[in-house]
Amino acid sequence: MPLSTPTPTEFIYVTALFGWVLFVSHYLCKRVYNALLNRGYEHHVAVYYNRKIIHILAGGLVSVLVPLLFKSFILIAVLVAVLAIGNYLPHRSGKIWYWYQVKENMYEVHFIIMWGLMMGLGFLLGNLAIGVLPILFMSVGDGITGIVRNMIYQRRTKSWWGNLAMALFCIPTGFLLLGVSGAVAGAAASIIEKLEFRWVDDNITVPLVSFITLISLPMGVVPFFV
Repeated sequence: MPLSTPTPTEFIYVTALFGWVLFVSHYLCKRVYNALLNRGYEHHVAVYYNRKIIHILAGGLVSVLVPLLFKSFILIAVLVAVLAIGNYLPHRSGKIWYWYQVKENMYEVHFIIMWGLMMGLGFLLGNLAIGVLPILFMSVGDGITGIVRNMIYQRRTKSWWGNLAMALFCIPTGFLLLGVSGAVAGAAASIIEKLEFRWVDDNITVPLVSFITLISLPMGVVPFFV
C-alpha cells in the first residue's frame, strides 16, 4: 500500500538514497565543475553538464531503484520534500550552489517536484512503471539531450540533434517497459522537450505529457514495477 507504515529496512534504504543524491550533487559534481574549468570550459558549460549528470545519476538511477526497495511511498515523499526545500533555499537566500544551480531559474526544484509527483502517481495507480517511465524520460532522456547539445553548442539551447538523441533512448526504453504505449509516450516526450513555453519548463512538460499519453493508451503491467 502506498501509505503503509515504512519498514525499518526502508528507513535504511531512503537514508542511503539521500546520501547518494548528496554525493552526486555536492561532491561528484563539484569535482566535475572544477575539472572542466581547469580544462578551459566556461562556467555555464560546466554548470549545464552538472545539471544533466544530476538528472541521470540522481533522478534516473534512484527512480529505477525505488520499485525494488520500497512498498510505501511515505519515505519517498519525505525525501522529495527535503530535496525540494533544500534546493529552493539557496535561491531564496541568494547563495546558490554555483556548480549546478543558476540564478535565472529554479528548474532543478521543478525537476524534484515532478519526480515526486510521477512516482506518487505510480504508487497510487498500483503500477510503478507509469511513474518511473516519465521520470526516466525527464531525467535520462532529457539528460542525454542536454549533454549532446552542450557538446555541440556549449550553451543551453534547443536543437533537434538533442531531441534525436533523446528519442533514441526514450522510444526503445518506453517499448521495453510498456510496449507500444511506452514507445508512443517516449516519442511524445522527445518532441515536447523541443518546445519552449514562457512559464513552464521541460522538467514539467516532459513527464506530464508522457504520463498523460501513457494513461490514455492501453498498456500492460510490468511485474518488476508492481
